[in-house]
Amino acid sequence: MNRQGGILLLILLMFQTLAGCTGGVLESTVEPRAVLIASPLEIQQGDTVTFDARDSDPIEGVITSYKWDFGDGEKTTTIAGFTSHQFLQSGQFTTRLTVTNDQGGEDSTTVSISVNGAPQINLSIPEGVRSGDIVELDASNTFDAEGGELIFSWDLDHMGDTDSDGDTRNDVDATDQIVYLPTESSGTIIGSLTVDDSQGGIVVEQFTIDVQTRRYKVVWVENTLEWDFDEYLAQGDTWTVNMTPGAEARIVSYEAILELDQDLFLPPDNFTLSVNVVDDGHRRTSQTTPGNITQNETTSAEVNASELNPVGENEDLDADSEEQLLASLLNQPGARFGQGEWVWTVVAQDADPDSVIPGIPDPDAGNDWTLTITIVVLTPVLTEIAYE
Repeated sequence: MNRQGGILLLILLMFQTLAGCTGGVLESTVEPRAVLIASPLEIQQGDTVTFDARDSDPIEGVITSYKWDFGDGEKTTTIAGFTSHQFLQSGQFTTRLTVTNDQGGEDSTTVSISVNGAPQINLSIPEGVRSGDIVELDASNTFDAEGGELIFSWDLDHMGDTDSDGDTRNDVDATDQIVYLPTESSGTIIGSLTVDDSQGGIVVEQFTIDVQTRRYKVVWVENTLEWDFDEYLAQGDTWTVNMTPGAEARIVSYEAILELDQDLFLPPDNFTLSVNVVDDGHRRTSQTTPGNITQNETTSAEVNASELNPVGENEDLDADSEEQLLASLLNQPGARFGQGEWVWTVVAQDADPDSVIPGIPDPDAGNDWTLTITIVVLTPVLTEIAYE
C-alpha cells in the first residue's frame, strides 16, 4: 500500500471512530419521570387547586422546566415544581404536567379535576311596587348545570331576625321557588335568596324592593248629621245620650234645640240643655226660656257653635294606604276638635206649678220635650289615582 492509500485508510478509521462515539452519546439520553399530586380533586366552581410535582425525578441531571396545561384553556411554565390554579368554569378537567431535564428528555402525567358548578339564580322581581301590594318573587327558572337537587332558602327582610339568633341575614322565611311577600308600608326591603345544589354548590343573591306610596285625590264633602229625640222628664230627672259624630269626619259646627210642650198652667217649666265634648273640654249650657204665647212659640233652649275646625283643602296626596291618609287628615294638629265622645244632657229642674194642698196631685209633675241636634261635618272622600 502506498503512502497515499495509507492516509485515506487512516481518515476512514477516524470517521468510523467518531461515528461510534456519537452513537454512544445519543443512546445514553435518559427521560425524566413526572410525578404529580393535586389537592383537592373535587372542588366548587371558583375554588383553587394546588399542584405539587416536586417528587418528579430527572433521572440524570436536573429538571429545567415544568409545563402545566390545566385543561380549561389556561397554561403556564414554571421552574419550580409547585403551583396552584383557580378553576372558574365547571366540568371535568384533565391537567397535564410535562417535565423536561437538562438533557432534553421529557415525561408527562395527568390528573383529573372535578369542578362542581354553582347554581345559576334567575330571580324575577316586579317593578312599580306600591304599598299594600303582594310582591311575587319568582326564582323558578333557577338551574344547576349538573342537575343537582336545588334547595331554596329565602331571607325576606334583612332588617328582621325571625330566628332570634342575632344574625339578621341568615333567616329562613320561605323555601319555595316562588314566594309571595306582602307589603304594608313604603320604603326599601332588602333580602336574599340562597340556593344549594346538594353537592356543595351554594350561591347567594341579594335583592332590593323599592316600595312606593300610593296617590289619592282628596275631596272634602259637607254632610249634615241630625238626631231627633222625643222624651218625657219628671221634675228633678236627667236624660243623657252619648255620641261620636267626628269619628270619621271633621266637625264644622253644631246646633241643638230643646223644645218643651206647651203647659196648661203657668209659669212655664224650667229645663236645662247642655253639651260636653269630653276630650276637648268644650261645654255649653242653656236654660229654657218662654216663647211668645200669642205667637204659639214654645219654651225652648238652644246651644250652638261654629268654625270648630278649619275647612279641608281638595288636593292630591301620597300615603301608604287609604286608612293611613284618612287618619292623617282627621288628626291634623288644630283640626281635631270633636273626634271623641259628645255627651248631651237634659235636666228637668222645675215643672211648675206645684201642688200647694197636701194630698192633691201635682198639676205639673213634668213635661214632654223634643231635642233636635244638627252637626255639620266635612268628610274626606279618597279616590286612588295613578302616578303621572
